[in-house]
Amino acid sequence: MADITLPHILVVDDDPAIRDITTEYLGQNDFRVSAVASGAEMAAVLRKGAVDLIILDLRMPGEDGIQIAGRVREKSSLPILILSGRHEEADRVMALELGADDYMTKPFSCRELLARVRALLRRSRNTQVATGRQAKPRGYRFAGWELNINTRRLVSPAGHPVGLTNGEFSLLAAFLASPGQILTRDQLLESSRLYDEVYDRAIDVQILRLRRKIEEDPSNPRYIKTERGAGYVFTAQVEKLAPPVEWEMR
Repeated sequence: MADITLPHILVVDDDPAIRDITTEYLGQNDFRVSAVASGAEMAAVLRKGAVDLIILDLRMPGEDGIQIAGRVREKSSLPILILSGRHEEADRVMALELGADDYMTKPFSCRELLARVRALLRRSRNTQVATGRQAKPRGYRFAGWELNINTRRLVSPAGHPVGLTNGEFSLLAAFLASPGQILTRDQLLESSRLYDEVYDRAIDVQILRLRRKIEEDPSNPRYIKTERGAGYVFTAQVEKLAPPVEWEMR
């Protein structure tokens, strides 16, 4: 089962050999890879979950990769690496001008592809930190867990979905938005109203139930710790996931 803590790469190419090569090589180098053959399949993956980078072929049956890249860029700052058999300078220039972040031609070196993917992800993370683009993230990752804000879906490190009540989801989302900060009951109440209403007297009960779902030992919690006389603090390192791509096929 795929490790959801790894960066998620989406490969879009109608050539099954390219999909197999990139999936195997990137998978061997600590990436989680989804590989699809069309823009329609790409759209389905983007709607379903968080993606960190797209590797996109320019020439697919009935579709123009440059136009697809342009539509993605209209909705998201998601890094796009073009992987194409077109060697003409005009194609490279057009792809980059329409929003692609890098361009490689086929045949290609897997080692170079890996280096470019890593460089784009570093650049993307640095840009997000500098500009605050993740103020409204799609979700969060922490200690192997992943919470999708849009679908309200929590997935365990083993890849299993974990059901949350509205109150549990709201409190977890509030904690993940402010990791390392002591949150009073009043602050948790106010923050959780962004997602669903939670009543003050129920917060302690909701936190106890949430601990039972995400903590290995709820009586000695690792993530949600009590600060006596102050409130609660979420202590795990939290990664914000990229904002959603509002994708529509044209």
